[in-house]
Amino acid sequence: MSVRPLTAADLPALEALERELFGAGAWSAAMLAEELTGPGRWYIGVDVDGILAGYAGLWFDGDDAQVMTIGTGTAHQGRGLGRVMLDALVDRARALGAASVLLEVRVDNEPALRLYEGAGFARLGLRRGYYQPENKDAWTMRLELSAPSGRPEGIA
Repeated sequence: MSVRPLTAADLPALEALERELFGAGAWSAAMLAEELTGPGRWYIGVDVDGILAGYAGLWFDGDDAQVMTIGTGTAHQGRGLGRVMLDALVDRARALGAASVLLEVRVDNEPALRLYEGAGFARLGLRRGYYQPENKDAWTMRLELSAPSGRPEGIA
């Protein structure tokens, strides 16, 4: 397994992962290309046996960093790739001098909630209408970067 920055050459594999994970709601190649090169954006991929198995993105506005996405292909879910990518995003946020890392996650996404809480993120509150206009359906979460990342000492 290796973690690396995503490039334009990754767009076909990235688009395929988007379709696998989000179906009709997946971003197009043009939207993904724009996102990869957007100001303040940093996107990484994780390769398993030479294949893009997951991707994650961070946005930094000069104060707080925000996790844009973490996605792992279904064949590779449950193998710790999400945590590897999340740790890389948090490390990047620290290197940029961010005060905290923010994110939003569906209230019914138990694996993601376990991932984020295991990394030290705290639930701030529910956001109405993020995924469905009629419901409070997304937790907003924050990791204060003055706090430990939740990883054992010595693990980078």
